[in-house]
Formats: sequence, C-alpha cells, structure tokens
Amino acid sequence: MEPQVQANVQERQRTVAGRWKLLAVLAVCAMPLIGSYFAYYVVKPSGRTNYGALIDPRDFPIPALASTNLEGKPASLEDYKGKWIMLKVGPSDCQQACQDQLFAMRQLRTMQGKEMERIERVWLITDKEPLETVLLRVNDGTRMLRADAAAVAKWLPLEQGEGAQPGDQAADHIYLIDPLGHLMMRFPKDPDPAKVKKDIGKLLKASAIG
Repeated sequence: MEPQVQANVQERQRTVAGRWKLLAVLAVCAMPLIGSYFAYYVVKPSGRTNYGALIDPRDFPIPALASTNLEGKPASLEDYKGKWIMLKVGPSDCQQACQDQLFAMRQLRTMQGKEMERIERVWLITDKEPLETVLLRVNDGTRMLRADAAAVAKWLPLEQGEGAQPGDQAADHIYLIDPLGHLMMRFPKDPDPAKVKKDIGKLLKASAIG
C-alpha cells in the first residue's frame, strides 16, 4: 500500500475511533439522567407513595396552545422547558381559592430551599380580562400567560377514580409539569401543603433533570 494511501486509512481509523470514544463518554454522562427518569416513570416501586395523582407523562405533552404574555406577545409553556413547572389555570377574576393557590405555589417553591431555582410558577389565565394591580404585585415572580379556556380544558385531565369529587374543574388543582415538557402530576383540591412539598422534594431528588 502506498504511504499516502496508508496514511489516509490510518487517519480515517483514528477519526472513527475518536468518534466512538466521544459517544461512549456522552453515554456515561447521560446515564444518571436516563436512569433517574426510568426509575421514576417506569419502575415505580410498589413501596413508593405519593400524595398527588400521577399522570402518565406520555399522554399529556405540553400542547401547542396559542398563548401570550400579559402584554399580548406570543409566549408559551414551552419557554420554561428545562425546569419543573407548578401550574394553575383559571380566569382573571381571581377569588379567594385562586389567591390561595397562587400563595401556596410561591410558598412551596420557597420551601424547596436551594432547589427552588429548578421550579417555575405559571398561571395560565383563561380569559382576556385585565388583572388587578394588587394581584400582580402580590404575585411578582409568577409567570402569567393567557390561553383559550376551551383549549386548556381539553388538555388538562380532571380528577378520576379514587379521590374524585363531583363538579371538579381544572382550576381547582395545581399541576406539575416535568422539565421535558410533560404533565405528570395533579394535586388535590385544597391540598395539604406539607404533603405537596414532600412530593415535589422527592421528585427533585429522584430526577437529574431540571
């Protein structure tokens, strides 16, 4: 074999070997993420308990809602992928139950301590009415988006099976979206903050993502 041809062959072999080494390194780095996700969503040990109702994330990816921010500019839940999202939905007429949910979301995030930066709070407002200035000020830090009420209701599942309550609405619940952009947990109406905190803490600990 001519020297130049042999050199080209050796160079290609080194290139291929280098690529395989790179892929191996990437696979090793990704294993904790893949393993934690598999352990939580697939293995589901029988001894594990949770307060919120688990939702199969494969069934409820974030939809392409035609949502905007409060200024009317296009904005989406997709903008917060990569973090855990605590979500509430409902009209701009935020009565006491709504205000309690917003307050609970703020407190629950704070209660996670150094892990709180992994969480975003989002209020998906289902009408175009103006919000009270006091409400905006009190809930500074909560991401507020507007989306069509019918589209939101079609996406969010209500209570089913154990714990179902007659007349439940999507606005009665706080939901949790994982960093990959899938709805994966729904908390009961008027939830126990300590139990919600425990659920979120376990999720953050079990997952290497977000």
